Amino acid sequence: MTDPLSVTRQPDILCIGAMLWDVIGRAPRRMAPGADVPGRIRHLPGGVALNVAVALARWGLRPAVLSAVGRDPEGEALVVEAQRLGVITEHLARDTGLPTDCYMGIEDSEGLIAAIADAFSLEMAGAEILAPLSGALSSWDGPVVLDGNLTEELLAAVPRDPRLSQADLRVVPASPGKAERLEPLIAARRGCFYLNRLEAEILAGRACPDAASAAEAVVARGAARVLVTDGPRAAADAAVGAETLTYTPPAVAVARVTGAGDCFLAAHLAAELDSRGRSTALARAVNASAAHVSGKDVP
Repeated sequence: MTDPLSVTRQPDILCIGAMLWDVIGRAPRRMAPGADVPGRIRHLPGGVALNVAVALARWGLRPAVLSAVGRDPEGEALVVEAQRLGVITEHLARDTGLPTDCYMGIEDSEGLIAAIADAFSLEMAGAEILAPLSGALSSWDGPVVLDGNLTEELLAAVPRDPRLSQADLRVVPASPGKAERLEPLIAARRGCFYLNRLEAEILAGRACPDAASAAEAVVARGAARVLVTDGPRAAADAAVGAETLTYTPPAVAVARVTGAGDCFLAAHLAAELDSRGRSTALARAVNASAAHVSGKDVP
């Protein structure tokens, strides 16, 4: 059923995965384990799929999210806010009878301390979120952002799904704890992977000294193309049969960290859809991520 509040436009990108509320607590100083300190707590639209979609909309694109969002007050408010931010929401699974998911993170002046992602409703909805690929979004051959918050079973099924056989898959694990869920996509040699160095090391099965070696190690495992970020150190883009590129981010004061990787992916994908070369796309992604960490929205 089409949501009467939905933005009725044809999307040019699908973002498949988590759409939820972020509850982010941030302290302006270093925190020790068990610390109880003053800070600020914000409620923001979040989830990897939605974060990427919002960032893509800022680049002038028309993203749609395929996810599960409840009919509870939290879900209604989330859909309205996503629409306000330029995201197409008419293809969401809304009638699952499940509540809207939530992410809770704690950050200090050095970065993320701890987080809990409650993606229960997304996991329970499973393949139901892909139903629009058999209807309004059939024969999809455009870009698809895949979020590692999807279940292992669903991620394993994607490379074999005939509805996505022509799609340009862009894959992000969501967290180091979910990186291993991407193994079936690597085995299928499908997709461009966006990882941080720890996630790349998990998939490579060994420690790596920098982003370039980590990206090359995942390519050696079978991936066609891998981009790896490494905090304030150089990011890398490695691909089969191509030179590995690196780009060092500018030094910035840390104002937030949650969502930086999603901002990186969106800026990189937007640049490539704008026919920019690999080096330009990598630089744009690194600079956009750094701006996000500093507290700015890009573009």
